[in-house]
Amino acid sequence: MKYYFETNVDADFDTAVEKVTNELKKEGFGVLTEININEKLKEKLDVDFKKYKILGACNPPSAFEALKLEDHIGLMLPCNVVVQESSHSKKINVSAINPVASMMAVDNKIIEPIAKEIKEKLTNVIRNL
Repeated sequence: MKYYFETNVDADFDTAVEKVTNELKKEGFGVLTEININEKLKEKLDVDFKKYKILGACNPPSAFEALKLEDHIGLMLPCNVVVQESSHSKKINVSAINPVASMMAVDNKIIEPIAKEIKEKLTNVIRNL
């Protein structure tokens, strides 16, 4: 099972981030964190890297249900979505974590329906870009 799903967006980087954020909102997600990897690598290592942003997306109702069912599930939250310049084309690559794949490590069958629901929502995000 692949641990992510992805698509390529024909847009500039900032527009792609905006599109992703809007699609996440449509599926009930908020973006809790934004990490600009290229800026951090420049700051910490003084290296240049392609535009690469990690969006920490959270669907509050699903996160709340998972937290009630599994004490340490916060280690797997939020769901990361990566927006990055493609190495192979001028398009922007967008990928999202597959929560069903990551929940296999949790070994708690009770949260599987939540992971499947979030997978469907994140798949919709990627598909609608």
